Amino acid sequence: MAALSILRHHDDAPLDPSCAVVEKPCEVDLISRKAHTERQRISIDFDNTQEAYKSKDTLELLRSLLVFKLCTFDFLVDKNKELMDLSKKVFGQRLFEKLMKMTFYGQFVAGEDQNTIKPLIEKNQAFGVGSVLDYSVEEDLTQEEAEKKEMDSCVSEAEKESHGMDHREKKYKAHRQFGDRRGGVISARTYFYADEAKCDHHMETFINCIKASGDSVDGFSAIKMTALGRPQFLLQFSEVLVKWRRFFNLLAAHQGKDGMAILEQKLELEQLQDSLIKLGVGAKSDIENWFTGEKLGSSGTIDLLDWNSLINDTTKISNLLVVPNMESGHLEPLLSKFTDEEEKQMKRMLQRMDVLAKHAVENGVRLMVDAEQTYFQPAISRLTLEMQRIFNREKPNIFNTYQCYLREAYDNVSVDVELSRREGWYFGAKLVRGAYMCQERSRAAEIGYEDPINPDYEATNRMYHKCLEYILEEINHNRMANVMVASHNEDTVKFTLEKMNETSLSPTENKVYFGQLLGMCDQISFPLGQAGFPVYKYVPYGPVNEVIPYLSRRAQENRGFMKGSQRERSLLWKELKRRLFSGQLLYKPAY
Repeated sequence: MAALSILRHHDDAPLDPSCAVVEKPCEVDLISRKAHTERQRISIDFDNTQEAYKSKDTLELLRSLLVFKLCTFDFLVDKNKELMDLSKKVFGQRLFEKLMKMTFYGQFVAGEDQNTIKPLIEKNQAFGVGSVLDYSVEEDLTQEEAEKKEMDSCVSEAEKESHGMDHREKKYKAHRQFGDRRGGVISARTYFYADEAKCDHHMETFINCIKASGDSVDGFSAIKMTALGRPQFLLQFSEVLVKWRRFFNLLAAHQGKDGMAILEQKLELEQLQDSLIKLGVGAKSDIENWFTGEKLGSSGTIDLLDWNSLINDTTKISNLLVVPNMESGHLEPLLSKFTDEEEKQMKRMLQRMDVLAKHAVENGVRLMVDAEQTYFQPAISRLTLEMQRIFNREKPNIFNTYQCYLREAYDNVSVDVELSRREGWYFGAKLVRGAYMCQERSRAAEIGYEDPINPDYEATNRMYHKCLEYILEEINHNRMANVMVASHNEDTVKFTLEKMNETSLSPTENKVYFGQLLGMCDQISFPLGQAGFPVYKYVPYGPVNEVIPYLSRRAQENRGFMKGSQRERSLLWKELKRRLFSGQLLYKPAY
């Protein structure tokens, strides 16, 4: 595929808002892998408020209690944007900003720029908690403005001329009723394409974020691909990848291998060639040439990874994006060829990704590529994988994000792990439950395609633990895999620690990381950090006025979070009482 070949030949969360209650301390045995190993019992008490809040003075505890309590009032949450706008008019800009810094902004945002966030980053680091810097500024668009931007940027010139006569699937086309991608999303910021200059501006912002992350120890920096280019290309590439994968599944079914695990589906080479010839996919000589690579087909079979390698060379014919017709098997153009400007826009998007990866490597920062909607995600994951193949040769510089509320999450993880194993590069993954469930479900139902989300929360939990266990097993057998457990769920954290113990994986190896949002679930983050586990807070920053959309979602997320469990508030009260009765009410953290 053109996009993949361009990237490859360069020289060079959203997180789950539920905090499950753990009644007892999580005691975990860890075995060091040093030459003279000794069994070491590490007891992590998530109820120990003195440890959890030792980085906070009493005013910060009171602020947390106030903010979390406010988040339980439906009226305040539902009307939070209007109330903030009214407060700005009543109090004036200066007083409004001061009020925000004393409440929501101070709780969930680190500061306005790279310089003002340094004290918080340094303080957290002193208490064992690192940072994933995330510039959280968004345009404050109306729904109508967002829909117009989305439709303008997701429809190609060829589509406009085809009047619906192309071969596009409705899932991978823009629909105005879902053009505002912020709808139903509370845990992830959203970018809308304006022009190439805006994408360059986003790239420069990410570069500044990477440089700021380089000032901390073992820093991370988060990026979103929809900020770096025209989303039309992500839609088109996703459709191409999905259709070719479906075609592989169809051929596997023809050979009686449907129902098998994805990596166990191995197509017999001769049967495959005969099937492709009969389907009219190409001339006999062309099809035979496709399978003459040094490694391709040497075993007499083709699996999904071989297939993916094959389609890199066959999906670009005369500058057309080509896909198989599932009924006839013939290759058909997805759409007419790009305009010159669209071709340039596509290349610029890939170049921006390349620039960011190089800056990350130069600054010693690991780059987290955030997950997005399922109609963008196949392309995002594939392009991230291509970056990993280039930049993860010596260490895990690039991390992909896997959304475990997706039915196909385990297949995606296992296929990518297997590819990294075969090619010998470092696999890097961030596991999240997912941020787009409501939006994805309503879009699938309205437009008419299969719901990509697991049926319920328990199914998502099982999928999360299944993916995590698979990666931990890979780490156990091959120390080139790495994972960030991005979750606020104490049961998931406990599950991870138990598996680390079973596989004798020490926290000091820095193969398993933990991640939570700034201002939330400190009773998980800080005890883990002080016990020697690599743990990170997602640290948003940006000017007060420009992060209001982010703060608005935090309020909405914390409504469900706080109504579902009063655990964090009870722990905060417990620590306040402890300080009061022990004469430490004026406690100041020392570091």
